Amino acid sequence: MSTHDELRAELSTLATEEVDPRYAGLDTLTTTDQVALMAAQGVEAAQAVAARQAELTAAVDGIVARRARGGRLIYIGAGTAGRMGVLDASEIPPTYGTDPQEVLGLIAGGDQALRNAVENAEDDADAGAAALDAIGVGADDAVVGVSASGRTPYVVGALGRAQAAGAFTISLACNVHAEISAGVDVAIEVEVGPEVVAGSTRLKAGTAQKLVLNTLSTLAMVQDGKVLGNLMVDVRSTNEKLRVRAERIVMSASGCDPVTASAALTAADGSAKVAILIASTGTDVASARAALDAAHGRPRAALGALRAVSSAQAGGAPGGAEDA
Repeated sequence: MSTHDELRAELSTLATEEVDPRYAGLDTLTTTDQVALMAAQGVEAAQAVAARQAELTAAVDGIVARRARGGRLIYIGAGTAGRMGVLDASEIPPTYGTDPQEVLGLIAGGDQALRNAVENAEDDADAGAAALDAIGVGADDAVVGVSASGRTPYVVGALGRAQAAGAFTISLACNVHAEISAGVDVAIEVEVGPEVVAGSTRLKAGTAQKLVLNTLSTLAMVQDGKVLGNLMVDVRSTNEKLRVRAERIVMSASGCDPVTASAALTAADGSAKVAILIASTGTDVASARAALDAAHGRPRAALGALRAVSSAQAGGAPGGAEDA
């Protein structure tokens, strides 16, 4: 059997490559019915992700542990899967104030492949391994290999290299018993089934991949103190909308008025985290920054420490709680 024939036989076993007879009349439906069908497909993708909560939990915990050691979160994939990883990684710095090197997205074929198909890039397992070598993958890193089919050679090669380096490895596939799941620390196999347009894995599979990657990166940031309650307190105020958002975040977290929030943000050089401590406790900028440093950047712990100091000072002062 030729390599071509072997690949045809392999793909015929994958649910994401199946031609589903339920959608055989897609091109004959009214626009209303086509839209309803697409919406239902999105729901199916979300349900498939929800069914993998145990694996998602293990993946988040592993990522958080490696980041606590100074490691990176690295996504690697080809085609749509690779683009999903690059998209998720690129949105972390402005949302959570991270260094761009903390969360990375690598795609087969390089940046050119973000907009254009790069011929045969996904078929090169050695290139996947080399991409991780180029960024010095190590034991402190967490590597997520993304492939709808679960058999993309570029991703197989990358995960093999990540495992050899001692990295925490996660596979994300949209078929069960995926090749990329072999030997990884956590295998996330989201069974989305056949696509409404057969084989077009930018649809349900792409939606599922985005939901999973959103979950991994968002919860890693939450557990790293980048969120207070459900407020993005490390947002970078790089435009007028985000400056207003930062002001609203300070108001919501501290209960202060717009004037106080604006003044606190100015004093804090635009840092919503520092401004919240100032507005909430009346402390100065230096003390707020010191409290955050002592709390490893976690605003809830820093708030607690500042309030404890304030309470102790009030209690020890003449006419304070001890004299009441």
